Amino acid sequence: MIKFLDLQQINLRHKAELLAAFERVIDKGWFIQGKEVAAFEAEFATYCGTKHAIGVANGLDALSLILRAYKELGVLSDGDEVIVPANTFIASILAISANNLVPVLVEPAEDTFLFDAASIKACVTAKTKAVMPVHLYGQLCDMEPILLLAEEYGLKVIEDAAQAHGASYKGKKAGSFGDAAGFSFYPGKNLGALGDGGAVTTNNDRLATVIRALANYGSAVKYQNQYKGGNSRLDEVQAALLRVKLRHLEADTARRRNLAKRYLEGIHSTKIILPKMLREEGHVWHLFVVRTADRHALQQYLAQAGVQTQIHYPIPPHQQQAYAEWNHLSYPITEKIHREVLSLPMSPILSEVEIDQVIHLLNAY
Repeated sequence: MIKFLDLQQINLRHKAELLAAFERVIDKGWFIQGKEVAAFEAEFATYCGTKHAIGVANGLDALSLILRAYKELGVLSDGDEVIVPANTFIASILAISANNLVPVLVEPAEDTFLFDAASIKACVTAKTKAVMPVHLYGQLCDMEPILLLAEEYGLKVIEDAAQAHGASYKGKKAGSFGDAAGFSFYPGKNLGALGDGGAVTTNNDRLATVIRALANYGSAVKYQNQYKGGNSRLDEVQAALLRVKLRHLEADTARRRNLAKRYLEGIHSTKIILPKMLREEGHVWHLFVVRTADRHALQQYLAQAGVQTQIHYPIPPHQQQAYAEWNHLSYPITEKIHREVLSLPMSPILSEVEIDQVIHLLNAY
């Protein structure tokens, strides 16, 4: 069996380091908002090239807290529009609607799965106040034109970098392009915790201060509550474990790139549409997603041969029951993508033999 993602083996590589980190937290006896979180925040901010990183409970909270903080600062108001890709994971959209803002869905490019400045510009209205580029599957959106567009129209740029830890362009990493960015440390991410976790990165001091307070019951000073906040804090254990895994992230990314290159050079089946890279150096290959006209048949064929695959994602947001008010809308490119995508095994512990076996099976399909 070639597993889609073997989290047990991925983490066992670092078992001794992870256990030492866990014991360090136990021995200190401090579990919330301690030195491990502060150290991880500093290390992750340095890694991303930003002034601040704020540890939070998960990736959805990271995005939601950015938007909430902008509302507290008077930058956003109820009913303002936020432009977001139509083919994203639903968390991107939930963060917007949870803040009484209006998600405006934009079609992506069919070959890269990413939206661009031209498609964004066509949807800008007087109510548009922000744009949320989603670096889907580990590839950065084409940020330079998006940033220029945002400057032209006075829009905030909030990166959804949940799948793009370490993705880069011209020396800048995901999370450092926009006004703020949300990251997820869900266990299956390239930088994954052993539980839930997330972070916000930003260079904006005031925004960082408000986000920290909102995530801590609305309090910057203990027992003094400035905002009607919530509880969304990265805990000491997860921070300590993430510090270990951050040290190995670049090596894991290099391995993912090598495996993706083997896929791209080896798969020749005319029935398989390979993903397109905007730029080779920046992709971190959180997922390796192909397209095919008969996805079910291909997935069954691979399963029978002992290869696990996943679908990211089977139902687009505008067809979900949660957004029933959108069910009548049509986004043809997004719908086609969601019908055709299939994620192949991709992780730093896959062997060349396993990758070659998957390639052989696809070429024989």
